Amino acid sequence: MRQRHFFILVSIVMISGLSQGLLLPLISVIFEQSGVHSSLSGIHATAMYIGVLIVSPFLERPLRRYGFKRFIMIGGAIVIVSLAMFPMSSSLSFWFVLRLLIGIGDHILHFGSQTWITYASPIHRRGRNISLYGLSFGVGFMIGPLLVPLVHMHEALPFIVSSLLSLCGWILLFFLPHTYPQTSEAEKIGAVRFFHAWKQAWPALLLPFGYGFLEASLHSMFPVYALRHGLNIETVAMILPAFALGGIAFQLPLGTLSDRFSRKTIIVVSLTIGAICFMIAQWLTSPVQLTTTFFIAGMFVGSLFSLGMAYMTDLLPKSLLPVGNILCGMLYSVGSICGPAIGGVVLQHQDQLFFISVSCLLLLLLFAQRPFTKFSKYFSEKNEKNIDAF
Repeated sequence: MRQRHFFILVSIVMISGLSQGLLLPLISVIFEQSGVHSSLSGIHATAMYIGVLIVSPFLERPLRRYGFKRFIMIGGAIVIVSLAMFPMSSSLSFWFVLRLLIGIGDHILHFGSQTWITYASPIHRRGRNISLYGLSFGVGFMIGPLLVPLVHMHEALPFIVSSLLSLCGWILLFFLPHTYPQTSEAEKIGAVRFFHAWKQAWPALLLPFGYGFLEASLHSMFPVYALRHGLNIETVAMILPAFALGGIAFQLPLGTLSDRFSRKTIIVVSLTIGAICFMIAQWLTSPVQLTTTFFIAGMFVGSLFSLGMAYMTDLLPKSLLPVGNILCGMLYSVGSICGPAIGGVVLQHQDQLFFISVSCLLLLLLFAQRPFTKFSKYFSEKNEKNIDAF
């Protein structure tokens, strides 16, 4: 029964990833065909991240009040309605609001589902379960762009298909039980709980920031770097997916290894190899070499978000897990906004240092793991008992 519940949550996350993976390139294609300036299209795409940042501070109290199931259903309903409303108008401001709402709804859905998974997963399967969560989103995100060609049949068709798929997943939520997060009276009052969560788990919480920074910087700034160094668009389209494929391929193995060995050890090894890969990429010019390097880097640092979530769950008491998951989402969004901005500055002033800047970020994350050894075992043992484990 519990495995069935876990499967439903993972399926919902995969459909959500599909919708996001479809929406980003779909709207970019529609804007390009309509003659919308590329800079305006880029600003428009930040709406989802803005929605995440707006709603994040207000999520914990509703989750505790309504429970996991109702909370996730609210987020799913916002996404379904917003997707269905895109064909109603082609106004840029109207679509911006809809993307903002989708960012809010998706974050509610992900916050509820990932908090439920981290809350209910036993310690010996925590890395595996969270990796499956990340894997399902990654697979959905990769499948999403395949639906973009539907726009040639009718501009509204991709939005309708995505909305219907989301509705099918939303219906599955009715088969989940009503469960509420564990609450400690000491953790109910004030924003001080955010400070406590950060103080106890900041090395783990930095990993979602790093992943957001890395993913957004590579996808938005690497094409610019590549074109400046003589690579064509077709080559860039071959190199970039290699990073995502590496992350998908090794998401579950790394999560399982982190259950068997020290979570921190796997994180340190992954960050080290990732930093070395991007350092080497600085001197590579062959498309085959770059593709191989991106794939190997993705194998290790493409799982930073899920590894960070698992490590955060090790370090925090269960009453602080909702706050920890809020911080994961917020930091991922901040990283996604900072990545292209900082990468753009680097490319503007010294484009040869683009990969070096990425390596420096990974090295900073690596050094941040060092002071935290003595706390890991204590909080891991504190969280070992789980009442409703998947």
